[in-house]
Amino acid sequence: MFTISNDIIALRAPELSDVDSLYLLENDPRTWLDGATLAPLSRKQLWDYISGYDGDIFSVGQLRLVIVKKDINEIAGVIDLYDYDKIARRAYVGILIKEQYRGQGIASMALSMLIDYCSQRLSMRQLAAVVRADNCASVHLFKSCGFEETGRFPNWLRTADGWTTALHLQREL
Repeated sequence: MFTISNDIIALRAPELSDVDSLYLLENDPRTWLDGATLAPLSRKQLWDYISGYDGDIFSVGQLRLVIVKKDINEIAGVIDLYDYDKIARRAYVGILIKEQYRGQGIASMALSMLIDYCSQRLSMRQLAAVVRADNCASVHLFKSCGFEETGRFPNWLRTADGWTTALHLQREL
């Protein structure tokens, strides 16, 4: 099985045995503000997604990896590459960590490992992220991994209370 790992975490493709964990993670409405989720996903939808999963970023334009905490063999979150541009060799990054694993450095490790993989294995030249300006933890995460703010989009993301500003963060590889 394909994995990228260090002593603490492993990044791997989603497996059918992950459906229940991903169901809980994807259906937490508190995280919907940071993504494009508008409605809950069913277990069947996740099962179908994983069953047909093609991790070839060059053909499908995205790569989803599950972040596994190795000492307890439990999913700590997910990290995604999406909107891959094969001509410009760049993609966007999204990351979601389960609440109980936040603040433990897992997101930073996963993002650093993904950056190395994108640079060394995929020969990509740029990564970017769109982050809510008021999501201080995510802004700090990306900046601590070498991303720089390259744009600010007022009223870009919808929230429960209206609209909020998004930051465009970018990193050269």
